[in-house]
Amino acid sequence: MIKNICCIGAGYVGGPTMAIIAQKCPHIKVTVVDLNEKRIADWNDPNVDNIPIYEPGLSAIVAESRGRNLFFSIDVDSAIDEADMIFISVNTPTKTYGVGKGMAADLKYIELCARQIAKIAKSDKIVVEKSTLPVRTASAIKNILEHTGNGVKFQILSNPEFLAEGTAVADLLNPDRVLIGGDTDAEGQKAVQKLVDIYSNWVPKNQILTTNIWSSELSKLTANAFLAQRVSSINSMSELCEKTGAEISEIAKAIGMDNRIGSEFLKSSVGFGGSCFKKDILNLVYIAKSYGLNEVADYWEQVIIMNDHQTARFAKNIVKKLYNTVSGKKIAILGWAFKKDTNDTRESAAIYVADNLLAEQANLVVFDPKVKEHQIYTDLNHLATRPHGENIEGVTVVDNPYEACNETHAIAILTEWEEFKTYDWQKIYNQMQKPAFVFDGRNLLDKKEMEQIGFIYQAIGS
Repeated sequence: MIKNICCIGAGYVGGPTMAIIAQKCPHIKVTVVDLNEKRIADWNDPNVDNIPIYEPGLSAIVAESRGRNLFFSIDVDSAIDEADMIFISVNTPTKTYGVGKGMAADLKYIELCARQIAKIAKSDKIVVEKSTLPVRTASAIKNILEHTGNGVKFQILSNPEFLAEGTAVADLLNPDRVLIGGDTDAEGQKAVQKLVDIYSNWVPKNQILTTNIWSSELSKLTANAFLAQRVSSINSMSELCEKTGAEISEIAKAIGMDNRIGSEFLKSSVGFGGSCFKKDILNLVYIAKSYGLNEVADYWEQVIIMNDHQTARFAKNIVKKLYNTVSGKKIAILGWAFKKDTNDTRESAAIYVADNLLAEQANLVVFDPKVKEHQIYTDLNHLATRPHGENIEGVTVVDNPYEACNETHAIAILTEWEEFKTYDWQKIYNQMQKPAFVFDGRNLLDKKEMEQIGFIYQAIGS
């Protein structure tokens, strides 16, 4: 029986996943480690409302288990040494250099984890890939671990996460399925069973799917590619709707009622974001190209091209509607997170819309209920489009939505926070420059109500 689990990586996957395992398996000691001292300090904050990951319900689960059998630490070596099972849940960004630049996953953090485990381990370990990884990464990890020369035996499992940020707690507590891949020999299947036994504490066994390790790795990339493809498909139709007079919401409802299609991921917007969709599709494109499957690569790359186009044309439309210039004009951005109910901003459409508007010399005021000021500037600086000083000069971050909208020429809604629906939009209209524009990148508000107030209201696909 597994008694000690170590998870390397205290991010959006590692933190919530280990919190749920600790809650459901009080007999297992779970230690989450990270080299980022501030992040670990935040996870250990006496006020659980200050933990670094915002997910509805997560802080209460952390409060229940933290200090009992859930621990957050920077002592990576001790946690590795003590663990029977080690989850690797570190970042796997897209490469920004060398072969595969812009498409392939950068596995340097994965390799560093493997080498650290190999260096520290004195007893047999089960190592679980929890990060999203390209196919056949397990063989690279195994190769590193099996050449330590210290006689320790390792089993490598693939256990991709399928949680969606904003609903991560619900997804972890009631998953559609748990996927576990491992070697097909006897030792591999024993390791698989030990992970099955952990999840069986709360997940019905018929929802725990076991495969070979390669199928498990590729399943995650494929799932995200299919979901992202649906978003880009409906967004491609939104542009046609705007030209023809059709309504994208009506189209989505009509096709969503076809049970062969279904209604999920058919909500048109300014574009998808997050840590997985773009990265995983680019990874899939790179894998296909590496095997000479250029037509397959081109097919999936078009999903990204369509998404980038949707974001760019949203920004261009703001400029066009504001009489072909936003120079010196004040524009409010409501929402910076890539979706509601999370403070994750990775690949958020808001970053790229803001960058385009800054290039047009707009003055931006940003409000998001969960994203901190430093993160907004970090996101813009990461693009390296302009010096940090120019980003500070062009962007003001406030903690009140009415302050954000005061004296603005236009408002761009870029995250579908429910609270935006509850605002006093008449009050907002009264304090704006006229004519007052609202560009709804999430189709969140009621068009008729907004127009009755007096707004010039533009929604995606309408």
